[in-house]
Amino acid sequence: MKNKTIKLIVASSLIFLLSGCVTRVQDVNKKPVTDPITGQTLTKNILCQPELLATKQLYAKNNVDITALPKCSALTISSNNYEGIWTTFFVRPLVWLLVQMGNLVKNYGLAIILTTLLIRTIMSPITKKSAEQSDKMKIAKPEIDAIEKKYKNVTDKNAMMQKSNEIAMVYKKHNIGIMSGCIFAVIQLPLFLAYYEAIVRLPAVFEETFLWFNLGTTPMKAITTGQYQYLIFVILVAAATYYSFKMTGAIGANKEQENSQKTMMTMMIVLIFVSSIFLPAGLALYWITNNAFTIGQNLFSTWRAK
Repeated sequence: MKNKTIKLIVASSLIFLLSGCVTRVQDVNKKPVTDPITGQTLTKNILCQPELLATKQLYAKNNVDITALPKCSALTISSNNYEGIWTTFFVRPLVWLLVQMGNLVKNYGLAIILTTLLIRTIMSPITKKSAEQSDKMKIAKPEIDAIEKKYKNVTDKNAMMQKSNEIAMVYKKHNIGIMSGCIFAVIQLPLFLAYYEAIVRLPAVFEETFLWFNLGTTPMKAITTGQYQYLIFVILVAAATYYSFKMTGAIGANKEQENSQKTMMTMMIVLIFVSSIFLPAGLALYWITNNAFTIGQNLFSTWRAK
């Protein structure tokens, strides 16, 4: 299991080492330039041209040539130059999918929701496997607890090896593969980063509005201008994350691992809650939809199991 974990970490690291990144427009004094529409720092390496004249003029004023870029509605996967594995194989396909969905439904907020649901539906076999592993761990937990109790005060090396073997036999009995339950969690981070980069590098998204919200504006920036309605994104992100994590549960091979997982989950919820204050509303919309899908999928699986 340890070797598999190391391989996953190495693979993820290679992706990020070979990745592109978001760069920001700076003025002559090397200070970030603010987008007049969203109030956020203007993205320099956008993938297509903004629609708003004021935004185009701001790029020109700060010597950023965007004239060679295609219109967002005409963007293709192969548009622009090669920027590395991350942008070419992760960000651009997602951007292209968002553009196609946006062209279809005529609103990029709705496009984010539908694209997220489409990706999650495609990934359902993986998430289903993770949910099944979690359910199997719940079934096996009493047996594992009994083994833990049996070896509670034992420190002998041979006895501890026997304990590990007995736990391994329980895993084998219930067909539990620990790493199978972690695959989706590993996928979540690059997917989240890809969405972030797609949203801030696609003017069609960060210039767009959904209901009463600009998708490029962060709750923090909105609050400073008296737009307190953006706090709904912070609340929904925190609630969706909490219930999604709660339904997954914190189940470890022993009490120590379980407590460690609960602590990690609590820290993750707090971190995501704080981060959502500074992230674009479009990204919050993705995260809420993503977790809502997870909650719905788990509820459906529980209902079917009854």
